[in-house]
Amino acid sequence: MYEPIRTKSVHSMAELKPDFPHRSREEELDIRLAGHLTALLTVTDELRALTPDPGLDDAAERLADQAARLRDGHAPLRAAPSATESDPAHIAALHQRAHTLAGWALVVATSREDAAVTELAAERLRSHASALGLAA
Repeated sequence: MYEPIRTKSVHSMAELKPDFPHRSREEELDIRLAGHLTALLTVTDELRALTPDPGLDDAAERLADQAARLRDGHAPLRAAPSATESDPAHIAALHQRAHTLAGWALVVATSREDAAVTELAAERLRSHASALGLAA
């Protein structure tokens, strides 16, 4: 009529200690923030190639320094700019992308309470908003 289950449950057979490493929330936030900063650095490098500006040069250096700090001293990979002519629509699109990335970086930096990156991301957010005519 009823036969009891003779095998162990899948859950009881699971190892108590998994065989793969888990990251802490702080490590995950560091990885995410370094990714946002590296993406923002890539867009900044593209803007620097199209519209040379000492402010963008300084921002790129600071972004690279912060990304390296979050990656235990490993400098972020930097791509060569792809555009060669400065089309106003393309530059506006780059500023929009940089504005979005700076916002994402600001959210993560605020979450992990990183004052240096929060300040840098907020500065970049204001700068790109100004370039887009969004700043009040």
